[in-house]
Amino acid sequence: MLAGPFCGCLLADMGADVIKVESPEGDLMRAWPPMLDGYSQYFASVNRNKRSVALDLKNQTDLDAARKLALSADAIIENFRPGVMTKFGLDHVTLAREKPSLVYCSVSAFGQTGPRAREGGFDMTVQAMSGVMSVTGDADGRPAKCGIPIADFTAGLYAAFSVVSALYKAGHGGTGDHLDVSMLGAMLGIANLQTSELFGTGRDPVRLGSAHPMNAPYAAFRCHDGYFALAAGTDKLWQAACEGIARADLAQDARFATPSLRAQHQNELRELLETTFVKYDAAQLLKIFNERGVPCAPLNNYSQVLADPQVQHMQWVEDLALPNGVRTKTVVSPQRVSGTRLGVYRHPPALGQHTAEVLSEIGIKSNITSVR
Repeated sequence: MLAGPFCGCLLADMGADVIKVESPEGDLMRAWPPMLDGYSQYFASVNRNKRSVALDLKNQTDLDAARKLALSADAIIENFRPGVMTKFGLDHVTLAREKPSLVYCSVSAFGQTGPRAREGGFDMTVQAMSGVMSVTGDADGRPAKCGIPIADFTAGLYAAFSVVSALYKAGHGGTGDHLDVSMLGAMLGIANLQTSELFGTGRDPVRLGSAHPMNAPYAAFRCHDGYFALAAGTDKLWQAACEGIARADLAQDARFATPSLRAQHQNELRELLETTFVKYDAAQLLKIFNERGVPCAPLNNYSQVLADPQVQHMQWVEDLALPNGVRTKTVVSPQRVSGTRLGVYRHPPALGQHTAEVLSEIGIKSNITSVR
């Protein structure tokens, strides 16, 4: 429900004309809170810069329009379970016969083939299956998922990258491709640290809280007024950190002589460091370590990070107008292109807002301007 729309959002942010085809009932995300006078803030966050067309694929006239629209496109992104698009004759095999250059991206939980292909999945269930929840949280805590829906968003990122790459190939004399992007595969694709540990040692990685399995000090540490994050991940940075808090004894301790040894003894190291850290507020420690070039950070909540001077300088938060007239804010694409910020040039659409407009562009007359 989120991976496909996020893929389309990324492409739209980069300037693609992304047409979101919805049923007359609308994308289910339109009903997800928080609701602002009946319009979903969550839906708006991944559907900016798109046009909305509402079609009932069970109606032959609308299905014919969907087929014509699909064949007018350079690329198609679909986020259904495998087999659904085939029922409507909108699958890759059918469309590619008529348009070999078509790039067709299928995003699903587990992939287009295999024993789990027809199973559904949400972000949390994929995090559980993929191993993410086995390494998330404290060692003695209940299973925990990552707070951000990383399976959804990572699959969307893989899909957008794949679409652009396939379009480049097709545009340089090649044929189109059917791209099979799965949430499970995406989670394994970014788990290099954990799979390397398994392949290299034969041991499954375990939960370490905020700590790192192969490096230390690299975690959140307690201080006088709460916690802060410290990543002194090299010998040089470790030496600088010890110097900053006047703990030369730790720098000379044989147990902590290398990154691997520090990771091996990181529980002891944490206790020793925190006996000093509790004498300082987080702001004092951040100043000490920043002055010495040691990576560190406050433990922000979202209101704090969005107020950070760097976020404000990069202008990553932008005003957003919803179709119902409510004004809100959204986080835009974070990258810049030749110094240009990628912002909102088309506000999130009402359901079916562009149906008549889009259909007229492919030669179909329609009096429908918006479903609701």
